[in-house]
Amino acid sequence: MGEWMDKLKGRVKESVGTATGDRELEAEGKKDTRKGEVKGKVEEVKRVIKDADDEVKGRREP
Repeated sequence: MGEWMDKLKGRVKESVGTATGDRELEAEGKKDTRKGEVKGKVEEVKRVIKDADDEVKGRREP
C-alpha cells in the first residue's frame, strides 16, 4: 500500500510543480514516485524469495 501512495503523491506533486513552474516541487514529486517504484520492486523480490523458499521446503518434506 505504501508504494501506491508514494507513487500517487509523487505524481500529484510532479504535476503541480510542472503546472506552477515550481521545479523544487516537481523534483520532490519525481523523488516520491521513484521511492514508490523502489518499494514495489522490493516487495516483488520478497515474494519471489518467499515462493522459492516455500518450494524448497515443499520438496524437503515427505
